[in-house]
This record gives sequence, structure tokens and C-alpha cells, in this order.
Amino acid sequence: MTPRITRVGPHPVQLRLLDVKAVQDLTPRLRRVTLTGDALDGFRSEGADDHVKLFFPAPGERTPHLPTFGPTGPTFPEGVTPPARRDYTPRQYRPDVHELDIDFVLHGDGPGATWAANAQPGDRLGVGGPRGSTLVTYDFDWYLLAGDEAALPAIARRLEELPAGAHATVLLEVHDATDELPLTTSADARVRWLHRAPAAPGTTTLLLDALRDLHLPDGDGFVWVGTETTQATAIRHHLTDERGLPSDWVRAVGYWTLARSEPQGPTRATPTAR
Repeated sequence: MTPRITRVGPHPVQLRLLDVKAVQDLTPRLRRVTLTGDALDGFRSEGADDHVKLFFPAPGERTPHLPTFGPTGPTFPEGVTPPARRDYTPRQYRPDVHELDIDFVLHGDGPGATWAANAQPGDRLGVGGPRGSTLVTYDFDWYLLAGDEAALPAIARRLEELPAGAHATVLLEVHDATDELPLTTSADARVRWLHRAPAAPGTTTLLLDALRDLHLPDGDGFVWVGTETTQATAIRHHLTDERGLPSDWVRAVGYWTLARSEPQGPTRATPTAR
């Protein structure tokens, strides 16, 4: 039997220095940055939940320092501080015009959100990867996609790829109705938006509660979840241990981590590598 989920890669490491071409606010808390440059020649992103490594300029600078790769891995010139790096989903790549869209959630004080909040045409960003892709066949009986704002790019990509006749249930946690995006798909998709306001990201159990109440269809299903790391772990436990879904067909990914500065202190959202 042909596997329904396969891994392609790893591909050779390739770093690209790209220019910001345009910035667009999709919602009050989601900003799209369009990157361009001849360095995009050969770029490939085959999986809906691919990720690229972004290299951000240092504060006060517009161009990041990129490493060179040798036998011992990445190296920087002497005296150069390595730039902040984070993983993000390639939202859309248009090879005919050398354009790559990356969507950034504007919450927290991480380097990605901070850079995107101030990005303007002419700024530069380093992009590495994707190193590989996870490919999912579209012959499952049903699909369940769930996540918060950080997972919106991957979920939107997956919905666009699903063929007509596919059945999908989508649960999306956002701050409020102003964060709801129009989603395009040929599939038979039921989309439910979960509003957490005034709670902060990562501090509710909205997604887990909605999943507990959800009736899962008969047949084979593929589940993809992207949210805060602790919540992703709890959701995977619920789906595989409590619901009995095959673990190979459940991907619950921690897209970011809710860091606590003190045991009883305030919390802040901090992106983390997947």
C-alpha cells in the first residue's frame, strides 16, 4: 500500500537574501510581507506546512548577516553576532514574478513580530530552506485542521490544496471577529472561528474544548493542528490516547511557546522553532 504521509528531503542548505517588496495588513494582528529577488530561483515548497528559517536584521539595521556553510556547519565572520532566527510557513510562492509571501502574527515581542511590525519596502531578510516537506495524500475520508493565528498560513494553504469532494472541518482560534480571514477551498469545508478575547494567546483551552465536543466522522481521517506548544501536546494526547486516532495520521505541532518570566508572574508570547 502506498504511504499516505511521506517525507521529501532533506534538500541541500540554501540561504537567500531577499528584498521586501510589499507589506499588507490582512487583519489587525496578521501582516503579510512579500519578498522578492533573483535569489528565489530554484525555491521549492511542496508541503502545506513547510517552514523556512528566517534570519532577521539586528536592531537598527535593514540587512541581516548570513552565515556561510562549511564542513562544521554555519559560521559567521569574526566579531559578527549571529542574527535572530525563527521558522515561518511560506504562504505562497509565485515563481513567474519571483515573489514569496510570509504572514506574521503581530503579538508578543519576539524578533519576527517586532521585525514585521516595522518592515517596509527595501528592507532585507534572509531565508533558508525549506529543508524538506511532509506530503499528505488527498484520499482520506475526512480532514480536521485546527490552530491559532500562527497556524493560519499553513491551514489556508492546506485548504487551497484540498480537492473538490474532500470533507474538512476547520477550527481556528483568533482574538475576535476582526481576525477572521476569507478562506478559499474547493473542498466541502466547515469553518468555525473561536474568539478568545479578552484572554491572551495561549491562555485558554478553546481549541481543546472544541475538539472534545466535536463528532469525528467514520472512516480514515487526517488531523493537523498548529498552536502553542503545551496546548499542541494536550491536543495530541486527546486525539490519539483518548479518541484512539492513529498517531501516524495526527500531526500536532507546537508553533510557539508561552514563556513565563516567573512561576506566578505575567506571561508573554514568544515564537519558537518548530
